[in-house]
Amino acid sequence: MAALTASRALAPIGSAGKLFAFALDVARGLFRRPFQTREFFQQAWFIASVTIVPTALVAIPFGAVIALQVGGLIAQFGAQSFTGSAAVLAVVREAGPIATSLLIAGAGGSAIAADLGARKIREELDAMMVLGIDPIQRLVVPRVLACMLVAVFLNGLVSVVGVAGGYVFNVILQNGTPGAYLASFTALAQLPDLWQGMLKALVFGLIAAIVASYMGMNAGGGPKGVGDAVNISVVVTFMLLFVVNFVMSALYIQLIPPKTG
Repeated sequence: MAALTASRALAPIGSAGKLFAFALDVARGLFRRPFQTREFFQQAWFIASVTIVPTALVAIPFGAVIALQVGGLIAQFGAQSFTGSAAVLAVVREAGPIATSLLIAGAGGSAIAADLGARKIREELDAMMVLGIDPIQRLVVPRVLACMLVAVFLNGLVSVVGVAGGYVFNVILQNGTPGAYLASFTALAQLPDLWQGMLKALVFGLIAAIVASYMGMNAGGGPKGVGDAVNISVVVTFMLLFVVNFVMSALYIQLIPPKTG
C-alpha cells in the first residue's frame, strides 16, 4: 500500500520528466534532415485558418476592457493624457500574447492532439517507426514550428486590433481626445516592449505545440483516450502558459527598466 501511494505521489514528477524528454527529442529533431517543408506549410495554414477569426474577435473585447479599466483608473489620478500609452503597454506586453496563447492552445493545440492521438490508436505511429521513420521528426517538428510562426503573426494581429479597439472605446465612451491617445503611445511604451510580446508569443506557441503533441502521441484507450488527451493537453498548456508568462514578465522588468514619462 505504501509503495502504491508513493508511486501515485511521484506520478506527476514522472510525467513532467517525460514531457521534458519529449521536448529535448523535438529540439534534436529540428536539426535532422530532410525538413518536412510541405507538412510545415500545411500545418501553418491549417492552424492559422482555425485561429485567425476567433483571435480577431477576442482581441476587440480585450482592447475595449483594458481601455475602459485603464482609462477609468488613470482618470482618477488626473492623468488622462497617458491613457493611450498605458493601454498599449497592457495590450502589447500582456493581453496580446495571452490571448494568442489561449487561442493557439484551445484551437490549434487541440487539433494537433486529436490528429496525433487518432494516428496513435490506429497504430500509424508504430508503423512509421517499423519503416524507420521518426514520427517526431516527420510529424511533430513541422507542427511545432508552424505553431510558433502562427503565434507570432497572431500576436501582431491581436496587438493591432486590441489597440484599435481601445482607441475607439476610449474616444467614444470615455470622451477621450484622439490626438492625445495617439500622441501618448511613446510616453511610456518602448520598442523592447514589442519584442517582449513577440518573444512571449513564440515561447507560448512552442509550449502549446509540444504539450499537444506529447499528449496526442501518448494517447491510449481508443477514441475516449484521444478525447482525454485533448482535454488534458489544453488544461496543462494553460497552466504552463500562465507560469511561464509570470516568469518572463518578472525577468523583463528586472532586465529592462521601465520608461518614465
